[in-house]
Amino acid sequence: MNKINIKTAIVAVLSIGLLAGCASSAHIEKDETVNFNKYKTFTWLHGENGKLENQSDLIESKIRGAVTKEFEKIGWRESKNKPDVILDYDVLVERSSQQQNEPVYSQPYSRLVYNPYTRRYATIYYPSQFLGYDSYEKVIREGTITVTMIDAKNDKTVWQGWTTAEVNNRNLTNKEIQKAVANIFKKSELAKQ
Repeated sequence: MNKINIKTAIVAVLSIGLLAGCASSAHIEKDETVNFNKYKTFTWLHGENGKLENQSDLIESKIRGAVTKEFEKIGWRESKNKPDVILDYDVLVERSSQQQNEPVYSQPYSRLVYNPYTRRYATIYYPSQFLGYDSYEKVIREGTITVTMIDAKNDKTVWQGWTTAEVNNRNLTNKEIQKAVANIFKKSELAKQ
């Protein structure tokens, strides 16, 4: 392998590591005694018009649409007639703080000095120097989406997935919802069951 290919490979690996570090992490809890292969149909706990308190119709439909899309990818379908599982979700957007560190440098400057040997003035340049870090707390909004799966026959919670990420507003955008739900289902391993 030549030097250019090695440098390219190192840059690619570092970039992937940085991007993975920026992604929000998903968490899954499931009942290990349950055989998820027996589940193929689902319905929503609140019905078509039973939205959660303080949730807009737009957010409601976006979350349901994103979750339904993920379940359809693994071969499940929505059914109002004797579904295998009942789905519910919860959204929480809250203020939080995040520790930030920024490097601090001195101001560069120059000084005029007289050279007695040449009888001229010369300029000496002093570059900026690293002084340390300035730490502060940044106020952010964090959004958490939780998806819960309940066995329709015994009303037992069998699976729950959630993810938390920094969001821009009190209301989640469609892009944030899609990314969060996809992140949960990527880690869920339901498709591999």
